[in-house]
Amino acid sequence: MKQLFVRIFDFFNTVESKIAFYPTLLSVSGIVLAAILIYLEKRGVSREIMEVWPMLMVEDGDTALSVLSVCLGGLISLMVFSFSMVMLLLSQASSNYSPRLLPGLISDKRHQFILGVYLATILYNIFTLFTIEPSDDKYALPGLSVLLGIVFTIFCLVAFIYFIHNISQSIQVNNILDNIFSIAQLRLKRLISSEEGEIKSFPNTEQWHAYPANCSGYFQNLSIDNISQICEKANTRIYIVVPKGLYILKNATFFKSEKPLPDNVVKSIISNISLAKGELVSDNYTLAFKQITEIAVKAMSPGVNDPGTAINAVDYLTNLLALRMLKRDTAIIARNNNVNLRIAVITFKEMLYQIMASLRTYCVHDPIMVQKLFWMLQYLSKQPAVEPQYYEAIKTEMNTLFTAAKDSLKTEVDVQYIEKMYRT
Repeated sequence: MKQLFVRIFDFFNTVESKIAFYPTLLSVSGIVLAAILIYLEKRGVSREIMEVWPMLMVEDGDTALSVLSVCLGGLISLMVFSFSMVMLLLSQASSNYSPRLLPGLISDKRHQFILGVYLATILYNIFTLFTIEPSDDKYALPGLSVLLGIVFTIFCLVAFIYFIHNISQSIQVNNILDNIFSIAQLRLKRLISSEEGEIKSFPNTEQWHAYPANCSGYFQNLSIDNISQICEKANTRIYIVVPKGLYILKNATFFKSEKPLPDNVVKSIISNISLAKGELVSDNYTLAFKQITEIAVKAMSPGVNDPGTAINAVDYLTNLLALRMLKRDTAIIARNNNVNLRIAVITFKEMLYQIMASLRTYCVHDPIMVQKLFWMLQYLSKQPAVEPQYYEAIKTEMNTLFTAAKDSLKTEVDVQYIEKMYRT
């Protein structure tokens, strides 16, 4: 039963990030609402409202048909335009910044909700049109249904204004960077708070029994409680050797066990692992570092040549790296005071190297960007860290950056300025 809940949660988490999820739900709600109104109209609800507020009801069948037809045609045009704007946003974000941004933009619930409201109102008006006869008098007309159709159309116009505002904000690189930063910051703070307390130890796993995943995909998430219970029942400890966010190969080692495990226990462990074809920052904070780094690299490429965007990206990377220095390089899980699960993580040294290696390739020839990178590393060297080797990694990257910049910069003044920053 727990495995079923895990599968249902994984399915919902995957489907929720699709652009058609909320539009589909709202479309179904529009059809259901139309059916409810048809049932209430047969009960004479419009006739009762007519006696109390006659000014709200339409008194002619032709007028009701004309009004709903105009609303329907206008909404279809709005929906087509809105979908076109979303596709334009995704295309520009992919070409100008990074294709990795697409899953996060597609999963934007505001765009999904607005498109869903359009579809729900269109379907509602279509089904309401079927219930209207041109020859109906004012007491036979579905007045309440027509009134709600007009109200929903007005709401769609308000939503369209908000949609234009939101789409114009979403395409701006500063807002994209801020959104990525905010999600990653929230995720990192949760992980840091979960590590509070005594430092847990875990034995050496070199001689442990290795098991493959027998499937491939991006390691998205896992059910810690279920796997911990499996470890307690099997009286073993498990080390997951693949960090979250990395791609799992079918026959490569995925986890190690202190004791040999039967096939049914191995399958039970694998069933509590979530694999996906894509990645989201909310599930894996390391993806934020990749996305922001790629935005900076794309901005410094010869085809774009936008140092301002690259500088903004480095600012966000600086804040995230300073926060990452408060997190340990290990993820050891304890349940009921029993340490039985460890998950591999991308260490701070590896992460900093991957970021700096990408930035050095495109930024080392630009003295302004080199100064910015030195400023970032100097700032990080003065920030608190939970492990002393973080400072060693920063010093190593500073030495590497100085060597690369000294060989790439051709102006003696730039070299002297960079050397001055390096010595301070």
